[in-house]
Amino acid sequence: MNSKLDNVLLNIALNLSANLANKQHYQHLIDGIDQVFPCDASALFILDKQGLLTPVAVKGLSPAVLGRRFYPQAHPRLEAIMASKQPVRFNADSPLPDPFDGILLNEQQTIDIHDCLGCSLYVEGQLVGVLTLDSLTVGAFDDIETVAIETFAALAAATLRNIAQFNALKDQNKKQKSLTNTLIQQARSQQGEMVGISPVMQRLRTNIATVAKSDYAVLISGETGTGKELVAHEIHAQSARADTPMIYVNCAALPEGLAESELFGHVKGAFTGANSHRAGKFELADGGTLFLDEIGELPLLLQAKLLRVIQQGELQRVGSDQHLHVNVRIIAATNRQLETEVELGHFRADLYHRLNVFPIFVPSLRERHDDIPVLAGYLLEKVRHQFNIPNLHIHPKVLSMLEAKSWPGNIRELEHTLTRAALRAIQDEQKTITNQYFDLPPTTDVKNTSRFFPEQSQPMRQLVEDYQKQLIEHTLEKTNKNWSKSAEFLQMDRGNLYRMGKKLGIK
Repeated sequence: MNSKLDNVLLNIALNLSANLANKQHYQHLIDGIDQVFPCDASALFILDKQGLLTPVAVKGLSPAVLGRRFYPQAHPRLEAIMASKQPVRFNADSPLPDPFDGILLNEQQTIDIHDCLGCSLYVEGQLVGVLTLDSLTVGAFDDIETVAIETFAALAAATLRNIAQFNALKDQNKKQKSLTNTLIQQARSQQGEMVGISPVMQRLRTNIATVAKSDYAVLISGETGTGKELVAHEIHAQSARADTPMIYVNCAALPEGLAESELFGHVKGAFTGANSHRAGKFELADGGTLFLDEIGELPLLLQAKLLRVIQQGELQRVGSDQHLHVNVRIIAATNRQLETEVELGHFRADLYHRLNVFPIFVPSLRERHDDIPVLAGYLLEKVRHQFNIPNLHIHPKVLSMLEAKSWPGNIRELEHTLTRAALRAIQDEQKTITNQYFDLPPTTDVKNTSRFFPEQSQPMRQLVEDYQKQLIEHTLEKTNKNWSKSAEFLQMDRGNLYRMGKKLGIK
């Protein structure tokens, strides 16, 4: 081996015992491969318990790949690599489709891969992952010594083994295989994953990990569609209560007149229709977590009773004089500005401070544009699976277009937009989703087009009031003249919005 290869192998070996994050371990390995072998792209996959290959580090490929999950049966080359304990080389004339055709980092054209080399990764006889190298050059891997490839494969397997063992040590005390835990995991799996590699997402994960182990109340805030419920599930999953249920309550959907019964339960005969005793959400969550979504919509009367349960851990069913004690961890979420609601008298200050022990803010999509390629790859996986089109992917120019949008509806809007575009591409029997399949308005330069940046001197107050008037009129038009929905859209109090509209002359 030459000195360059020796240095790369030494650095990877030293990193095996270094205190690095999993992502750094994986990326160091891929970076080392890029320095030694004549490849234009490389990828490291982990094989999960469901038999799916998950990319954990890539080089020379679109970052959207990191959001994907690969079914080996749908990708013949990956299946062939997994079936062999020796390195597998695919020549330029191989009839097997390459899973990365068309998604190398090049925005000018769609590029097909000419040569491919892959290694299966084993730890103590068990297949744990796959390493792939791709090149645009014909015969690029013909002169590579097998021992060099096998050395990197062994180091890659050792990296996966070390990380797996470390994670196993952290989880060894958790209860396994119980029926309750199985049901909880099934419910949790339907929530999806927290996908993102941007700094703001890393901070969000750090905040979650910090508070999850405690029993403190958590208040999650953020715009609609940012994934506040997913954050709540992640906090519960990392908590000491992970083996117990997390009960969900949508405070905005609690039926008027029955909201107290829904939360605290009732006894037989407490009101018309109460034909039997019934436990409320707090009793169902005893020992676990209660997630109060849209907490800002809770009526003031119920806020006072909720505060009592949080402070003293006891409740009364409707119609009963008996006190019941519960041990519940509270996680609440809202898209309202609760500080403003407190000032307006719409939310109790004492309840707000009880819930706001550890606030977590979920960033909007416009604050994490770097995550859009990864999110796009992840969100389209459902379409790929449902239509059995494993090689459906997004053109790099589309990713740039998506990153330029503001996404007021956040991840929910991005998912719906991608799904529509994917279905249109499928209708045209295309596997590459290009700009033509999107119905997004073009991005304009507000500095050049908005009349609110005048060329001549004008009073700022008048300009601001003109903008406010047009904004309110625009929102009312979108909501069919509904002031309540307009106030919700603009994230402000309905009364304040109405008074502002009246002052501006809006009927």
